[in-house]
Amino acid sequence: MAAVDDLQFEEFGDAATSVAANPDATTVSIEDPGETPKHQTGPLRGSGREEDDELLGNDDSDKTELLAGQKKSSPFWTFEYYQTFFDVDTYQVFDRIKGSLLPIPGKNFVRLYIRSNPDLYGPFWICATLVFAIAISGNLSNFLIHLGEKTYHYVPEFRKVSIAATIIYAYAWLVPLALWGFLMWRNSKVMNIVSYSFLEIVCVYGYSLFIYIPTAILWIIPQKAVRWILVMIALGISGSVLAMTFWPAVREDNRRVALATIMTIVLLHMLLSVGCLAYFFDAPEMDHLPTTTAIPNQTVAAAKSS
Repeated sequence: MAAVDDLQFEEFGDAATSVAANPDATTVSIEDPGETPKHQTGPLRGSGREEDDELLGNDDSDKTELLAGQKKSSPFWTFEYYQTFFDVDTYQVFDRIKGSLLPIPGKNFVRLYIRSNPDLYGPFWICATLVFAIAISGNLSNFLIHLGEKTYHYVPEFRKVSIAATIIYAYAWLVPLALWGFLMWRNSKVMNIVSYSFLEIVCVYGYSLFIYIPTAILWIIPQKAVRWILVMIALGISGSVLAMTFWPAVREDNRRVALATIMTIVLLHMLLSVGCLAYFFDAPEMDHLPTTTAIPNQTVAAAKSS
């Protein structure tokens, strides 16, 4: 056992010199609690640019795409392949609907709500509900306009359901298909352009149509001014969702091409809303106008026969 005199305290003036003299020694660094740690300063990047970089394909997005590919690895002719497109819970659907109704400036709808798990459940039922809302509201609007007329006889127009279904589902699938093909083509021409999958574009368009469901119900009000105010509000909300979502995908492209793309997206969306309002609600109903038929002169006919 070592004697007490052998235990001596030694002052270390320079830690670097002591470590150099005894490389096998173990050093412990004790920092002052009141001293603020020093961090390396680097260039700050804007939130919008960070979102674009993430959409361009960083580690997180690569992992997401990898997981998505693993989840959808079943052959396309099997039921399991299409079942994955409807694998979404109620909370996610409500959250995405809320995001389409309350667009946040500077935030990307795909990054916030869609990219983690794009689905077809919400877009399919939103389009189906919108079809029946437009058809039923159009019939009720026609009934309320002609209510009280003695010559009017109400006949339900079931053809409006098929027409509305054709218009809504064609828009919800063909326009995203064309936009996806255009973005893929521009992606081959321009480097560092944000790319969206076809499923993500369909998902964005489907959820952007939700605002038209309450709007179509309110179109029952037989006042043209109220109807046009409602369609402008709905168009502003849903159009801003589409514009803010697809602007990062074309921002790095040619300025004219980018602006023309966003304007085309908004104009097609406007054509859908205005066309539905004009055809299903403001169009004159010719089928229910009173018609006059010629009545033969029975007296003259009876005189001739006698």
